[in-house]
Amino acid sequence: MTAFNAVRFRVKAGRDGEFLEAHRKAQADWPGLEHANMVKTGEHSYCIIAQWRDMDALIAARPHMIATLDSFRDTLEDLGGGLGVTDPVSGPVVLVLK
Repeated sequence: MTAFNAVRFRVKAGRDGEFLEAHRKAQADWPGLEHANMVKTGEHSYCIIAQWRDMDALIAARPHMIATLDSFRDTLEDLGGGLGVTDPVSGPVVLVLK
């Protein structure tokens, strides 16, 4: 069953270009990744949303996603509340609305 993950980021002032360029350069040709989009959600705030073939593919790609995060981690602000620099969630689709 199709799965999605979403990760929220807040970028340090003046580092947005560097953050976006790191994503452009990422070799995100991981097996099972169907689509990925970066959404600007506010000033210096972004969310990446990715669609996967299934949860197994998403789980298998986690080490690659973490390695990619490590390439731009220094551009991110701590989100507070014990979250660290990212707020990731993921799971299988349970209801298709359209």
